[in-house]
Amino acid sequence: MADPDFASPRMERVLDTAADLLVRWGYQRVTIDEVARHAGIGKGTVYLHFRTKEALFLTVLLRAQRQIVAAMADRMEADPGEVLPSRLLRGLYLVLSNDAIARVLYMGDAEVLGRLAHEAEDTLGGLVTRRQEMLAEYLRLLRAEGCLRSDRRPEELHYLLSAIGAGFFFVGGMPGGSPDLDVETRADLLEHAIATAIQVPDPPPAALAKVAPVIAALYRSLITEIDHEVRRRIR
Repeated sequence: MADPDFASPRMERVLDTAADLLVRWGYQRVTIDEVARHAGIGKGTVYLHFRTKEALFLTVLLRAQRQIVAAMADRMEADPGEVLPSRLLRGLYLVLSNDAIARVLYMGDAEVLGRLAHEAEDTLGGLVTRRQEMLAEYLRLLRAEGCLRSDRRPEELHYLLSAIGAGFFFVGGMPGGSPDLDVETRADLLEHAIATAIQVPDPPPAALAKVAPVIAALYRSLITEIDHEVRRRIR
């Protein structure tokens, strides 16, 4: 994993290998034997850490989510402007454009995930719910500090943020979806669309500086829950 104290170089190698094979072959085709062979270790070593194939690949997805959330919190702590939805979604879009596992995780790629998609939804449903609750609280905090439009109800802001973001992620992942635009240009357009739809012009820097530590801590609380889910799946 990235930071948890239960990480080890050998486990990192297993997870890196499993992630690579998941993207290349898809969940249905990959076996523990293949993960072990490509990682250069014995199959029994993989089972020392993970009881099942499902546990291994759910951990792969959890690790990807943890890395994304941790990076978001780091950026917020370094630059309060990063708490703005437009900046947050721009950063996430760039991550998904350059990280195959992150893209599979957030797009719910059924072709790659196969049966694991249903297992992840059932097993990790609590995290999904928590993430939605966290998003609502995130928007509430920004709205209270005068950073978001007041002429839209909170549920409308939530919908606009989710719908615009999902639209950019989906179209960008389609063959020929935006053939004449590079990733940076698409990310800039996403930032502009979100800023126009839900933010006030020139959000006050003092308000951003005030709310940034609170929102960063909110995201770090999700990391704690992700770590708990990972520990449940590792021997």
